[in-house]
Amino acid sequence: MPHVIVEYTDNIKEEAHIEALLKKINQSLIDSGGVFPIAGIRSRAIELKDYFVADGSEDDAFVHVALKIGGGRSEQELTKACDKLFEMIKEHFADLFEKRYLALSMEVEEFSRPTYKQNNIHKRYKK
Repeated sequence: MPHVIVEYTDNIKEEAHIEALLKKINQSLIDSGGVFPIAGIRSRAIELKDYFVADGSEDDAFVHVALKIGGGRSEQELTKACDKLFEMIKEHFADLFEKRYLALSMEVEEFSRPTYKQNNIHKRYKK
């Protein structure tokens, strides 16, 4: 963990630069000072073709980022890392935000129950 899922409407596909966004998301999490283990970071995007925004009268768009994490971080370090991440997301979409109607959102889900996982990527980052 963490896992990041970016949902975005297909009407911004050409201008959203999603691959670059995913790289920036991972780098932001890596740069959070050890809050998240590098080998556990996974980001992916889902292009939405079926959606309805507001009253449907405009060609509105949205990007929703879900950050799913296991427990164990202090509220302070989690807030700092998430604030930094959302600021980066807003910067990434700043030009597009100025050109069209666009809603940006991010949620953080911290699991209270154990998660089941197996990951040998961690070995690469152990010193």
